[in-house]
Amino acid sequence: MTSAAISATRETRCARAVMASTAKVLGVTATIVIGLALIAGGVTWAVLATRGSDPLPPELIPLDWWQHCVLYQIYPRSFKDSDGDGIGDLQGIISELPHFVDAGVDAIWMSPIFESPMVDFGYDISNFYKIHYEYGTMEDFVEFLNRAHELGIKVLLDFVPNHASNQSEYFIKSEARDPGFEDFFVWADGKVDPDDGTTILPPSNWVSQFGGSAWEWSTRRQQFYLHQFAVQQVDFNFRNQAVREEMFNIMKFWLDKGADGFRVDALPYLIEADPADHNGSYPDDPLSGRMEFESHQLGYTIPLYTKDLIELYDVVYEWRNYVDRYLEDNGGDTRVLFSEGYANVSMTMLYYGNEKGTIGAHFPFNFDFITDLSSKSTARDFVYVILKWLTYMPYGRVPNWVFGNHDNNRMPTRFRENMVDGLNSLNMLLPGVAVTYQGEEIGMKDGYVSWEDTVDVEAINRGDNETYMLYSRDPARTPYHWNNATNAGFSTAEETWLPVAEDYPELNLALQKEARRSHFKVYQALTSLRKKEKSLSHGEYAIRALSDSTLYLVRYLRTHDTIILVFNVGEASDSVDLSRIQHLTLPATVYISSIHSSRLAGDSIDGKQITLSAGEAIVLRSKPVS
Repeated sequence: MTSAAISATRETRCARAVMASTAKVLGVTATIVIGLALIAGGVTWAVLATRGSDPLPPELIPLDWWQHCVLYQIYPRSFKDSDGDGIGDLQGIISELPHFVDAGVDAIWMSPIFESPMVDFGYDISNFYKIHYEYGTMEDFVEFLNRAHELGIKVLLDFVPNHASNQSEYFIKSEARDPGFEDFFVWADGKVDPDDGTTILPPSNWVSQFGGSAWEWSTRRQQFYLHQFAVQQVDFNFRNQAVREEMFNIMKFWLDKGADGFRVDALPYLIEADPADHNGSYPDDPLSGRMEFESHQLGYTIPLYTKDLIELYDVVYEWRNYVDRYLEDNGGDTRVLFSEGYANVSMTMLYYGNEKGTIGAHFPFNFDFITDLSSKSTARDFVYVILKWLTYMPYGRVPNWVFGNHDNNRMPTRFRENMVDGLNSLNMLLPGVAVTYQGEEIGMKDGYVSWEDTVDVEAINRGDNETYMLYSRDPARTPYHWNNATNAGFSTAEETWLPVAEDYPELNLALQKEARRSHFKVYQALTSLRKKEKSLSHGEYAIRALSDSTLYLVRYLRTHDTIILVFNVGEASDSVDLSRIQHLTLPATVYISSIHSSRLAGDSIDGKQITLSAGEAIVLRSKPVS
């Protein structure tokens, strides 16, 4: 739900609703009672969890490696350049693997490293079995994989099944109607323009995610092909069993190399309407009625026939079954499948599995912190977003929390710099998997990229020199800030593929490692706490807004210390009453504090009333729950 929708909800009549459900998160059975009070225009949420009767104490229930991991996203092109060409590469990542150990990272997933013309920087794959030459060789990849595994770090690859490059062998053969490849992609005849009787129009009014028609004419084949993204990214036909079999082949190839699983890209667009259900033709999407959009712009139509079709989930379930069978046949640790897609909460939850008990992805990425929250959000908004996911999530599944990625503005840009430590604290202390996008551990902000330097295909297609920043993903992809040397230590090249952000001299990893207090040191303290505290891996939780600005999150487990986060998400100081925090016993000890806080680790909090500055977050430790 958006902030606007939340605000609208608050304008309803005073009411009170209580919903009870049973959930099992990370092996701990809990009865969750959720109270929603619409009182005087405000929303008050509370979650209370009480342990059920598991045969073993919760802290003795083993977790699989991924269920409580810190998962770090690498954007390889911007991480570290080893050969001076201005582009990040595998050897660069290898050279910085100790960083992940220092940061407390358990697993990494990389944006695509496969052979590509780089129209969409790796998401237009021309060969799913080869490493892109700018990133290195297959030998480099195997070395990287082995070195990461030696350090205890799992490696996930970005699997892009929705489409392939128009330079791929698949497409070249399909365009030529080679036997076995005729229907590898979505092809369709055009429609004759009724106005002149000769012009051939696209099969339907479908609009690409990057703007313009989603159909492109092939002179060679004399048909249109579908591309839900760039013209060069041609949609596979998943109604063709041969395509599905090829996806299994691709997965097996990389699992055999030693990959620990996949992040699966762009799943909502995997399957489109079947012409057989619409009199042999592709139906037009309904018009949105939004007058600000023209027919070639995203938003002009409602993607009824091009997104979130129910058939796509069966494909995801097939893939989950495949990685599970791979584990049975080959042994070793669990190979995981994490799904990516922006959809409403009901459609998103289907990636976990269906009501028949069919198991889907280990988890779908949770983008609610990106889509539903901003610097203007209240504490109640934050609590609502968290509880929405935990409430809708199917029984026994694992939650996850994503605060940024390569497709959206960076976390400190969307929120505020003084919220970085609080947001990282929230991420690390919530139950489940904590996902970090490269640079969040040091508080990197969006870098400025001029129109002349813009390379993002979405910005180029949808914008111009005045509007491109509304669409550009480049600012979130600028090179990593290693130190204050040339190009932030990313590369020795005279020019990097994207310009390095100008703030790197005062915002870089080396400087933060040396500083007494820094975002990185807070991040390290959080991951360390996360690994050693059973309250965080196996414990129950309580979360509530203490005011419009301040929230608390409590993680507790009998016989183990209680961990409490108090976080002021507002733009001004806020005084709150700590006695309202469930399971907090005073005095409590400050374990971690944001870098702008006047409170230091080891300080004792004795009084009930405290004042938090704007963006301030403190992590407290108190006696175990009796």
